[in-house]
Amino acid sequence: MLKKKKGQAGNAVQYVTRNQALKKLQLKLSEFRRLCILKGIHPREPKKKPQGHHKTYYHVKDISYLLHEPLLKKARELYAFEKKVRRAKAKQNKELAARLAARKPSYRLDHLVRERYPSFVDALRDLDDPLTMVHLFAVLPAERAHGIPAPVVQLSRRLVLEWQAWVVRAHALRKTFISVKGYYYQAEVQGQRVTWLVPHATGQVLPPDVDYKVMLTFLDFYHTLLQFVNFKLYHSLGLRYPPLLDNKLEAAAAGLEAMMKDLAGGAGGSGAQGAPLLEQGSQQREAGGEGQGVNPSAQQRIGSLADRVRQLEREIEGERPQHAGRAAAAGPAAAAQQAGGGDGEAEGEEEEEEEEEAAFEIDSGDEAVAASDSEEEEEEESDDDDEQESGGEGGEGAAADPSDGYLAPWTAGGGEEAEEEEGEEEAGVLDGDLAAGGAADVDADDDAAVCAHLFKGLVFFLGREVPREHLLLVVRAFGGQAGWAGEGSPVAEGDERITHQVVDRPTQGHRFLSREYVQPQWVFDSANFRVLAAPGLYAPGRAPPPHLSPFVSGEEEGYVPEYGKQLAALQEAAHAARRRRAAAAAGGDVFVGEVAAAAEGGGGAVLSAEEELEAAEARYAADLAKEMKQAGEDAAGSPEQAEEEAAAAAPAARKRRAGGEEEQAADEAAMKDIMMTRKTKKLYQGLQKTRAAKKARVTALEQKAAAIKGR
Repeated sequence: MLKKKKGQAGNAVQYVTRNQALKKLQLKLSEFRRLCILKGIHPREPKKKPQGHHKTYYHVKDISYLLHEPLLKKARELYAFEKKVRRAKAKQNKELAARLAARKPSYRLDHLVRERYPSFVDALRDLDDPLTMVHLFAVLPAERAHGIPAPVVQLSRRLVLEWQAWVVRAHALRKTFISVKGYYYQAEVQGQRVTWLVPHATGQVLPPDVDYKVMLTFLDFYHTLLQFVNFKLYHSLGLRYPPLLDNKLEAAAAGLEAMMKDLAGGAGGSGAQGAPLLEQGSQQREAGGEGQGVNPSAQQRIGSLADRVRQLEREIEGERPQHAGRAAAAGPAAAAQQAGGGDGEAEGEEEEEEEEEAAFEIDSGDEAVAASDSEEEEEEESDDDDEQESGGEGGEGAAADPSDGYLAPWTAGGGEEAEEEEGEEEAGVLDGDLAAGGAADVDADDDAAVCAHLFKGLVFFLGREVPREHLLLVVRAFGGQAGWAGEGSPVAEGDERITHQVVDRPTQGHRFLSREYVQPQWVFDSANFRVLAAPGLYAPGRAPPPHLSPFVSGEEEGYVPEYGKQLAALQEAAHAARRRRAAAAAGGDVFVGEVAAAAEGGGGAVLSAEEELEAAEARYAADLAKEMKQAGEDAAGSPEQAEEEAAAAAPAARKRRAGGEEEQAADEAAMKDIMMTRKTKKLYQGLQKTRAAKKARVTALEQKAAAIKGR
């Protein structure tokens, strides 16, 4: 057998350097880099580098794959075209240069998308970077100095609006977070989680040390990919693609409204039957109902109380005898007919007349009481207005804001009053109903339905100083409706249907008592935790609670902030309220224990193993004390001494068990350390160091939180 010479087998044959690849493909370095980006080919790192460690290596199969690429021919045509244009300009032949520029070769990247992503799910899994890049270039300025053309920025802007419009239409948004880098969003698209970053809408300073040509090459492929994805998503909902963009609204900086106007049922967000908000308002005015302009949350509270009253009436009627229930249902006239036969008709008519007179007297008394109550309410409102005008809009004025009473049952200031008036159990029921928002009647286990109906029935008005496009995306994706001051807004600032006004200024020129004034963070926190947070904590001019990231799990990190615990308790209460309503709608019984647990904020937590052991020991000690008490004649002494000894025996047993467990754990750790290999031992030690550092970090955070709380 002949011996192979050096360089004929192994890494020397499987890998080539970048210069060798350029010679084989007959391309310039910039064209080769562009072709590799579009095809998704990356450099390799072989174990042995025959040409030296300072070289860049590519696999031979990748370079052979590029030899059959149709874009290679287009690249050579573009190179020849640029050479002709340069020659014409050098000869000062402007007419020839203009004719050549009009015949510039063009190319498409559709086949590359189909090659790199055989299925639609593969494209969705790799959609994070394309969305982030497109959102970045949508806010960048078109500068010639950096080679960023204006059509590229315009196309990026259009694709961004198309994607956001679909997210709103499909109610696919799940998480959002505001950071220093920008706004993080996460949507669920056909079972796949897609996360992207949107930069803040500020003046962008382009750093000079960035190669924008490479970024534009990536962006060229991402544009084609996103057009494919948007086309598929729009057709899955039966929508036309591409949607028509209202140029007038886009010129007026309406943003998402300019794209949503063309979508079927999208002009009003997720209103009833997709009708626009203005049409819904006109329908309400034509109906002439007395509830026009009433806060939907107040209507919801009144409806829940009415349902509770009906339920109590049915329970009371069920306890009465059947004949009494029939008599009460039939009325006094029917009872008189049954008692007196034919002569009872006249007596029934007289009794009906007496009942009408009594009812008239009662109604007139109720009207008088209602009139007095309305006068007292008007006096209280005037007093509140005087207090607002004199107290200003600072921190104290925000604390005295009447909006704090909107969610009083679960706020620190209004919970005691609600419990005094309605009782602990009833206050807990109202907690969940109010926190559930528009998703109170939705299945609690269906997260998609909860997200789609959370802001249902709520109308937001966005101030001029808040990030309007981001708030529009979140509010409409979660089922709400929004307006702003400007052209294209569905509602005006003075509309009585507005339930929440989002502002970011400490003082307001005019305040409406029929709506809540909150900061933008309230919208994001409510959307992340699927509940309506207390608006009093987010009042204008007041430092809001910490903005918690939904992408970080407190249980995995080992530390949950105090406000996170409060929101978790509120989330459990809303979850219990949704389950209770579902059971009531299905005709089932309402579980009082679940409601009480939700009201306390525990959510029915499961006991840990240590707690179960302690509970078992306590039961054992109690049983032992009971036995000793029964055997009072024994030499152990009196029953009181027996109880004391049994109580003292439980901690001692627990201590012995704990000491034995520690010794056993130490022995097991020593045995594992002996049996481990050196490599496994290093990995285990590194894992232990990571756990210790994590525990130290959690301890530091807890101490810091305790210090802040103690101030």
